This record gives sequence, C-alpha cells and structure tokens, in this order.
Amino acid sequence: MGLTSGLIPLPWLLLCWGVLLILVIAALVCADWAQLVVERPLQHSLFAGILLLVLAWQIRAGLSPGLTIHILGMTAMTLMLGWAFAILAGVVALIFMVLLGRESLDMLGVNGLVTVAIPCLVSYGIVRWEKARGFRNFFAYLFVCGFFGAAIAVLVAGLSMVALLWMSGVYSWELLVHEYVRYLPLILLPEAFVNGTIVSGLMVFHPQRLLTLDESRYL
Repeated sequence: MGLTSGLIPLPWLLLCWGVLLILVIAALVCADWAQLVVERPLQHSLFAGILLLVLAWQIRAGLSPGLTIHILGMTAMTLMLGWAFAILAGVVALIFMVLLGRESLDMLGVNGLVTVAIPCLVSYGIVRWEKARGFRNFFAYLFVCGFFGAAIAVLVAGLSMVALLWMSGVYSWELLVHEYVRYLPLILLPEAFVNGTIVSGLMVFHPQRLLTLDESRYL
C-alpha cells in the first residue's frame, strides 16, 4: 500500500518485520518445491505473476504519505499458486519495487504484511470456506473466491493499514477517515474486476493453472 520510509515507529516496524518473516519461513516450508521443479506451467505462472505485480503496483493514487491505493492482485495470485507461493511471489515483487526505488527498504516488512500477506491469507481463507461449504456450482468458485474474495481481501488489507497507522500514532482517526477510509470502497470494484477477470479467463482457457480449483467437485 505504499508506506513511505520513516512513517512507522520502530517498535511497530520491528513487529511487522517479525510477523512477515514468520510467514515467509512458513511459506518456504509449506511450498511444494518438487511440483515447481517438474511443472513448467507453474514456473511460468510464478514468474509471470511476479512481473505483473511489479507492473500493476507502479500505478497508485493517494494524498498523504502511506495513504495510497492501488490494485493488489494477490487474490488471483493465491488462486493460481496457493498461499505459499503467492506470499513468496509477492515478497519478491516488493523487493523488485525497492530496487526500482518505488518502495523503501525499511518499510518492506510493513508493506509485505499489508500488501501481500494479509490479502493472500484472506483470499486463501475464502477458498477454504467455499470448499467447506461444498458448493457444486462452477460459478461459485469464480464469484465467491475470485470477485468477492478480491474485494474482501483488499478491504481487510486497507483497514489493516488504517489500524496500523492509527494505533502507531502516525495519523488521527479523523484524517484517516477523511483521506482514506471513505475512498476505500472505490477500489473494491476495480480489485474485484481485475482479479475476477483473470480468474475467469484462466478457468475457461487454462483451468490447470489454478492450483486451488478442484474441477472434479464442479463437474
């Protein structure tokens, strides 16, 4: 979400770094590296996803430092790659953003947590919920996990950033509401549309690229 250098107090900064590090280690352990080695389509999805994230995150809008809005794209990444590879891909994309000068290194922990980890885990949680409900309609996966999942993921990520900025004393609640919270609904529809369109395209032409899609349950 574009948090700028020196914005977050050090204790909160260290906390976010610690949580992100734990999640990255968990992703490294849980990722199916054997599958990645033998499946070339998965390799293509991973590397193409990283590139698309870097390109998409170049476009952003906002007023005060840290209060920026942009397409996250982590829901589509999660549905394609699973939560582990999605988190790793998002963190790698953030590292590229740092190298390009679009993000600051000290904010990598916070940006990684808000922009990558939280929307990824929310998206994966929605996938698990949809599976637990036992939906048999093919469109349930598309709309629940793709469109609505993306909207919910960016909403939770945005509110998490607002909570962090408020609890750490960076901005007052009134300013956060005035410059960010009231504009947050405007990003829900574009986020849902972009992620849902990508997922629907893959479902039609390359359903095997969606690792979280259990085709046998809908056919």
